[in-house]
Amino acid sequence: MSKQPRDVDVAILGAGSAGLSAWRAAKKEGASVVLIDPGPFGTTCARVGCMPSKLLIAAAEAAHHARQVSEFGVHSEGVRIDGREVLERVHSERDRFVGFVLEVIEEARSAGELVVGRAQIIGRGRLAVDGEFDVKFKRLVIATGTAPFVPPPFRGIEHALLTNQDIFELETLPDSVLVVGLGAIGLELGQALHRLDVRTTLVGIDGVVGPLGDPVILEQARHTLSQELEIHTEYELRSIEPVERGVRVRFVNSNRSEREETFERVLMAAGRRPNLARLGLENLGIEPAERGRYDIDPDTLQLSEAPVFVAGDANELHPVLHEAADDGRIAGQNAARFPEIRTEWRRTPLRIVFTDPQIGVVGGGYAALGDCEAVAGEVSFHNQGRARVQGMNAGKARIYAELHSGRLLGAELFGPRVEHLSHLLAWAVQAGLTVDQALEMPFYHPVVEEGIRTALRSLNANLRHGAPIKCTVTEMGVGC
Repeated sequence: MSKQPRDVDVAILGAGSAGLSAWRAAKKEGASVVLIDPGPFGTTCARVGCMPSKLLIAAAEAAHHARQVSEFGVHSEGVRIDGREVLERVHSERDRFVGFVLEVIEEARSAGELVVGRAQIIGRGRLAVDGEFDVKFKRLVIATGTAPFVPPPFRGIEHALLTNQDIFELETLPDSVLVVGLGAIGLELGQALHRLDVRTTLVGIDGVVGPLGDPVILEQARHTLSQELEIHTEYELRSIEPVERGVRVRFVNSNRSEREETFERVLMAAGRRPNLARLGLENLGIEPAERGRYDIDPDTLQLSEAPVFVAGDANELHPVLHEAADDGRIAGQNAARFPEIRTEWRRTPLRIVFTDPQIGVVGGGYAALGDCEAVAGEVSFHNQGRARVQGMNAGKARIYAELHSGRLLGAELFGPRVEHLSHLLAWAVQAGLTVDQALEMPFYHPVVEEGIRTALRSLNANLRHGAPIKCTVTEMGVGC
């Protein structure tokens, strides 16, 4: 659309998953809207996040399975990885997913509700777009997402540095990679690269393994992943310096031994930071609170007391796609209705990490138990029937219930087909089922889901005879 001054009820900064959801919601409420984004369009998930990463993981799983089939008496010889072909498929399918998003962007463009440019708040009710023209607004939705965080020691090695925003633009796979950070991005991409014949070392701090907090599941994940990967959950960086083909790194590993290695690339997965700092929020009289974070109401998504709502990854509350879409709906509705705002219903929290074995956290997991009296039930997949049949018998799961009522509260899982098991448990938690009610549900034989029944039976016994978990969450983490 042409760049000309606009006057709208609701201006939305960012055309990702949250921004597009806010755009639809505000329009549905009858507000006049404008959607402002500098591009490139396509959402973080489709363009640089969950979809291209799963494409890379799919290739890695195919290679891994081909190498593992000998345990079934099936022999596949000479597995060969062509990194260029792997990434060609990633690019092709990624662009297809992005294309679906671009169709929605064209809807906004055709409606005259899209402005391509970078907006900055220059005063109350006023935005400047690329410094060229103004947009006047009554309410604002900020859905500007996040950007990868690069710790200071790694600044200055740009020739070797990769993030999730550029790794999928590579034409072929590197020979070696140091993965820094053991959250979902680092774990998923690190394991995938390893299985695609890239020499890979994964390092992190504070014992972190994805979103896990339960000490039993966390220890199981560390042990199992270390059987396949060179992974250090407690590393200390000594030095990093550029060399002709990459970087030379000196670090202390989890065994307190000092290492020196050279890597062609460093994949930075040490977290992301919200894109809020340069929007000009100070021109609305809004300053960050403690630790540089802004005061965002988690129920209404309102920022401070202003007619401003923050949705999606930018609010640091629910950094997954389906939650971002819900955020956008809530923020768009409240912006359109302001000053009448509402606390909206939210789904049961659910997080999944697509490693092998997979990781799942339901209902906020162990950390969300707080100081309530809860009881856990456990299953090991080591001898679980279908898991052994399929040769994927590794991991554990723990399910939590309220001591006195038996109501299901959540779970943490590390094991086979956890993406499916986690959904079943999330539905059970959201439905308010008790342990007894969950055990009344059908369990076919032989399926991996029978492991959930085993954990529920363990939980049921512990409700009657076991000691409760007493968890307290502090700034230092979770303790029992």
